[in-house]
Amino acid sequence: MNRRAFVRTGAGAAAMLFVPSSWSAEARLFRLATAAPQQAVPSLSVPEATQILSTLKAVHPRLLISKESVEHLKIQIASDPLLRQWHKTLIKKAQDILLEEPSRYEIPDGLRLLDTSRRVVSRVYTLALAYRLDGDRRYAERAWRELAAAAAFKDWNPRHFLDTAEMTHAFAIGYDWLYDVWTPEQRETICQSIVEKGFQPALKVYRANNWWASARHNWNQVCNGGIGMGALAVGDVEPQVAGEVLHFSLKSLPLAMSEFAPDGAWKEGPGYWNYATSYNVVFLAGLQTALGTDFGLSKLPGFSDTGLFPLYLTGPLRRTFNYADGGDGAIRAPQMFWLARQFNRPVYADYERQLAAPAPLDLVWFYSPGDAQAPGLPLDKYFRNAKVVTLRSDWHDWKAWFVGFKGGDNKANHSHLDLGTFVFDALGARWAVDLGADNYNLPGYFDFAKRRWTYYRLRAEGHNTLVINPGAGPDQVLAASSPIERFDPRPDRPFAIADLSRAYQGAARKVRRGISLERGNTLLIQDEIQADKPAEVWWFMHTPANVEIEKDGRRAILRQKGEELEAGLLSPANATFEVMDAAPLPESPHPVKQAKNNVRKLAIHLTGVTESRLAVRLAASSQNARSNSNAPLVPLSEW
Repeated sequence: MNRRAFVRTGAGAAAMLFVPSSWSAEARLFRLATAAPQQAVPSLSVPEATQILSTLKAVHPRLLISKESVEHLKIQIASDPLLRQWHKTLIKKAQDILLEEPSRYEIPDGLRLLDTSRRVVSRVYTLALAYRLDGDRRYAERAWRELAAAAAFKDWNPRHFLDTAEMTHAFAIGYDWLYDVWTPEQRETICQSIVEKGFQPALKVYRANNWWASARHNWNQVCNGGIGMGALAVGDVEPQVAGEVLHFSLKSLPLAMSEFAPDGAWKEGPGYWNYATSYNVVFLAGLQTALGTDFGLSKLPGFSDTGLFPLYLTGPLRRTFNYADGGDGAIRAPQMFWLARQFNRPVYADYERQLAAPAPLDLVWFYSPGDAQAPGLPLDKYFRNAKVVTLRSDWHDWKAWFVGFKGGDNKANHSHLDLGTFVFDALGARWAVDLGADNYNLPGYFDFAKRRWTYYRLRAEGHNTLVINPGAGPDQVLAASSPIERFDPRPDRPFAIADLSRAYQGAARKVRRGISLERGNTLLIQDEIQADKPAEVWWFMHTPANVEIEKDGRRAILRQKGEELEAGLLSPANATFEVMDAAPLPESPHPVKQAKNNVRKLAIHLTGVTESRLAVRLAASSQNARSNSNAPLVPLSEW
């Protein structure tokens, strides 16, 4: 049984997967969502549990840092102006934490302790590194108060296991980085908490090989990474249980890492790429520094290229192509420094140097190889497994033209019904936006069988794509996958074409969308639709711009931030533009209106469609671009 079967047969099919009733609703739904076959999993030679810790270093710290690496970092801080500034930021954050009360056991949404776990992770990293660099015992003492408070929690909320994994991660760093500060009693308290609140619930999952241990999405990396770091921290004092944990985690992690093949992309979108890779890299780095090997994990196909994914999906305004559940903010990822050094990809480090907040691991992994900027990279990229394309006119001009476009897979974890959607930046503004994730606590948000698809932001009508024959049900086929059938990064006019036919199966026989970028002045979105019966078609583009439509309805002027963009409706001849609220169609369900207030949508409405070519050209609102926008249309088959 897989997610497709679950979707088609309804929630009653869940029992056939033997998912324990004790799991949270979110955990059960994630299990159902990831049961479908995915990429082939590379084999990895993993030592037996009794042998896996044979090369464990006896000294502390041994996770990510060593006494020698800290001394080297101090020298770097003294000589590098950027690192000096980051060090000041770190110390300011540590001083602020001194004035804050320790975290408490709080589950405000009734499900997740995750905010608390993440707060503990952040505080422990900050305080422990500040102590290592400056030697002020106040930081270590405050870290103990944080750890002691969390050690006294009744549990680390294993029903939502991300909470448990992240807390175990915090305790691993606290135990290891401040080992020489702790009394034997303090070490015992931390170690016992890792074993009882982290390992014991994890082993129940590992031994049954279910839930996140058999998943291929971010839960796999976060849970294996957090629990694995705990095992590396206490492996010398708890070798039996730590060895078993590491053996299981090394068997499980390749399931998720196989999804990076062949070119480093991530189906869950750039936000979850950051979350997944942050724990993936922390664990690999911990294995290398504690055991001297990552057992070949870093050599798995596609992983060396994964730093290209946030780089390409970030536009000139430092906003991402935020498909699936995510926001469009810049991806700040200290793991980019580690990836840069591990794979000799200095451009990854350049990306993070420009965007870092910074976080403690930005200092720990800092890498400054010199001039490593992106001009050497091609402007355009196609990520094959994720079925995502980005096109741009320039790497460094903040007014450059950029489009992110996807086919994709509606079965992917955290997916929206967004096959065919796009975002578009030009002239220093984002003109076509993705509304991003909604509130995870909305009723049924992770009910992949039904209710998830009643929320506007998750439906096709809430994206920059087509809706055909709208109704109360899902407005794209839930099991659909849409390939990028052609990608041509030609210098003058790169383009990509997606076959969206499966997304609209039952409503249309053939649906294809092509997007082409004429470098620096026009973007063409061209759809070709064939239906056996007359169909109703909507075309949507969500925009924060003010929109003025000319009298004939064939031309619209979009204005924002002192810039103008012209939208020309090239085909069909009888179509016109209209402006609508970013809200459900009358035929759609209305549980919540959850669009952004400052967003509206440029729309086109066609009826009685059996065969149609729908083409919109976006151009800079100037005489030059306007004349260029009169170029004749050609069928997608002739692109």
